[in-house]
Amino acid sequence: MGTFVARRLVRALFVCLGISLITFALLHVVGDPVLLLLPQSASDEDVRLLKEKLGLDRPLWAQYAVFLGGALRGDFGQSLFTQESAFALIWERMPATLELTFAGMLVGLAIAIPLGVVSAIRRGSLTDRLCTVGAVAGQAMPIFWLGIMLIILFAVIWRVLPASGRGTPAHLILPAITLGAYLAPLTMRLTRSGMLDVLTQDYIRTARAKGVGERVVLFKHALRNAAIPIVTILGVQFGRLLGGAVVTETVFAWPGVASLAVKAIRTYDYPVVQGSVVLLALLIVLANLLTDIAVTWLDPRIRLEDRGA
Repeated sequence: MGTFVARRLVRALFVCLGISLITFALLHVVGDPVLLLLPQSASDEDVRLLKEKLGLDRPLWAQYAVFLGGALRGDFGQSLFTQESAFALIWERMPATLELTFAGMLVGLAIAIPLGVVSAIRRGSLTDRLCTVGAVAGQAMPIFWLGIMLIILFAVIWRVLPASGRGTPAHLILPAITLGAYLAPLTMRLTRSGMLDVLTQDYIRTARAKGVGERVVLFKHALRNAAIPIVTILGVQFGRLLGGAVVTETVFAWPGVASLAVKAIRTYDYPVVQGSVVLLALLIVLANLLTDIAVTWLDPRIRLEDRGA
């Protein structure tokens, strides 16, 4: 297991390095923050002096080396506009993003797994068809449209839930449902297909022949073995959830890292954007690592196959 984790960690370091390089290159191509920091009447000398002060007059490789050295120490520099530590700004909003992401994941799993199991054990029935249609419709539904519709219904028409902000559990309900609905369709279809495959196995028929209760057969024997593709896709979906959080946080004015990054992109605030992307990438890499470990716990053969490869 130690060798398995070490290999994954080495791969994760290269992934984070590549992401930081791509982010750095893209930011320095799309715009110049100096033009936003100075008034339109600023002279060329004013532009030169500010670039020198911010270190933007150096070659790109030198700027990247400074950024990478600081990032390794947890220092992403200061925001170009507020002069606050970029890491402090991001870290202050990180709990809100994680709260929304995990709440959305719980909502998605609470919808997807029961529906996937019911759809599998009632294959071909009206319930199965309705679940399949719902999954396809959910995958086709834009996340921002669903968020706006929920706001109109629950905050404007019925006035039972707040439309935006963060502070009470009620503020979390609509964003979590929006993000959970983004996760549920694919997870439900994987649960259904996994259960259909497992329910035809010999050990399931043997358990039933021994008189084991149907609930135990379904949730102890079948669902655990069907969970391997579900756990695997959750690691990938975690990244999608963080990506979906960009839209969700914007729609619901949720004060998270994603909304901070969107604002920083609009103003070319290099340190905040780079720090946000790198830290979110680290979260995704960590989620994928934990997913790999969970999958090897569920099926040790995967670890042995990896070692043989």
